[in-house]
Amino acid sequence: MNAAATPRDPAGLKLRDKAYASFTEKLLAGDVRPGQFLSQRELVEMTGLSLGAIRELVPRLEADGLIKTVPQRGMQVAHVDLNLIRNAFQFRLVLEKEAVAHFVATAGDDQIGRLAAAHRDITARAAQGPVTEALVALAQRTDWDLHDSLIDSLDNAILSEAYRVNSIKIRLIRREQTRLDAARVAPVMAEHLRIIEAIERRDAAGAVQAMTEHILGARNRALQI
Repeated sequence: MNAAATPRDPAGLKLRDKAYASFTEKLLAGDVRPGQFLSQRELVEMTGLSLGAIRELVPRLEADGLIKTVPQRGMQVAHVDLNLIRNAFQFRLVLEKEAVAHFVATAGDDQIGRLAAAHRDITARAAQGPVTEALVALAQRTDWDLHDSLIDSLDNAILSEAYRVNSIKIRLIRREQTRLDAARVAPVMAEHLRIIEAIERRDAAGAVQAMTEHILGARNRALQI
């Protein structure tokens, strides 16, 4: 192997990518807290990866705004504050308005039908009750699947990567406030169905309006933390 090449694990995954995935997983799980200070050695212990992999990880986390280096104190995990909330949701709104309009024009009926069926199934099950933890988890995956599908439809790697990083921040904000829970399943599915029904009608303006209301509502809830 070239001495300058990035080390890989036996499965072929770059160690820096494995380190990144491990860190963000722990961040979203609550094992790493917003505002917490960490050392490189603590990251080694946390991820089980080498110090070399961690040293490659840090610049990426800094570039993504997930940590910052504080002189004489170490690395600090991003705070969830008003600026982060406003900026993350504004960025999300700009991207998803464009994405949903594009999806209206380009998505196949089968793909739209799959998203609609998943949301209507969860809505019906929530109405019958009880809303179990398993149903909440399914609703959360269905929530993310809709938004990811819209972004993926743009077929733009730069936008997809920027959205992915912003999505980590959004999910961190929600964990600090509240993730989707039993009380929120039906309202969120209803908001999504308004978006999907506009997509089914191939109504770009209606889909953009429904998406705008959905994202601004989520932002306003987050601003109450």
